[in-house]
Amino acid sequence: MTLGPSTMTAMQNPVLAIIEERGWCVADGATGSNFFGRGLEAGYPPELWCLERPDDVLWLHRAFLSAGSDLILTNSFGGNALRLKLHNAQDRVHELNSAAARLARQAVTEHEEATGRRAVVAGSMGPTGELFAPMGALGYEQAVACFTDQAEALAEGGADVLWIETMSANEEVAAAAEAGKKTGLPVCATMTFDTAKRSMMGVTPADFAREAEQLGLSLMGSNCGVGPAELMHSTRELLAVNSPIPVVAKGNCGIPEYVDGAIHYHGSPELMAQYAVFARDAGAKIIGGCCGTTPVHVAAMVQALNSTPVSPFDPVAMETALGIAWKDLPPQDGAQADKPARRGRRRKA
Repeated sequence: MTLGPSTMTAMQNPVLAIIEERGWCVADGATGSNFFGRGLEAGYPPELWCLERPDDVLWLHRAFLSAGSDLILTNSFGGNALRLKLHNAQDRVHELNSAAARLARQAVTEHEEATGRRAVVAGSMGPTGELFAPMGALGYEQAVACFTDQAEALAEGGADVLWIETMSANEEVAAAAEAGKKTGLPVCATMTFDTAKRSMMGVTPADFAREAEQLGLSLMGSNCGVGPAELMHSTRELLAVNSPIPVVAKGNCGIPEYVDGAIHYHGSPELMAQYAVFARDAGAKIIGGCCGTTPVHVAAMVQALNSTPVSPFDPVAMETALGIAWKDLPPQDGAQADKPARRGRRRKA
């Protein structure tokens, strides 16, 4: 049998295989804010939990898979040496990232054996937290080397895809992508845009989409930000470029607010479900949640996507449904992601 180009590409990229089968792929939600409810303290790096509290990491992966996620991110967002240096753990890049990938792979393997439904392990790679020269001291080659150590460990641990996320500069995306491609795995990158549809370093969604094509990324998109309405604005601008690269939409669960000693996100499961359908109908192919998004939210998103027929995207309906004052909604308990921390110590929620 001769395989066509589309089939061969899907075999190389398991995310595309899921998209070809169903039309979309559901990613997971938050890491840090879900760990707060299990004792993570603000300021403590959750990456260390891959070795210190692996059962809690497995709990979160399993919960998202049970909720219907087709893709889960490893607990390695801040796993590069420059971020880990803040916690005197810069020499633990390999062990932490390989452990993060192994835990996600274990959860996916268990899930596939129990349900027969495949899922993807995406190796999360967040920013270094440093500015590139001449604005800062970080050089391009230094960044590539930093990301290479992380990417190789994630690949060794069992990642299917490398997932560069929450970026604000094209230079950092390029450095991480160069590092990721060395592993031979498909590479995804997402940027974070503000209400003006620009990243912290001034990159627009259209700028990023064109950069993604030049870098030969397998997937691209936006994540985090203010909330699903703003995320949809950036997503639509990415889609308007008409790039052949599938687009990721992974928005925050509303706006975080500090209430009675704890951080609350005000996006309800129903509103996140509406966002998921709008994102799919607009053309996004990988849909998930970011900060504040619990397995309860993802389950509602999956149910809405599976039960709501695909229809032409309606921007007016989207603005009416999602363009609301999140701060006026009652805090959502979700999976108890917002309980005050009990032990441990942290950032990206």
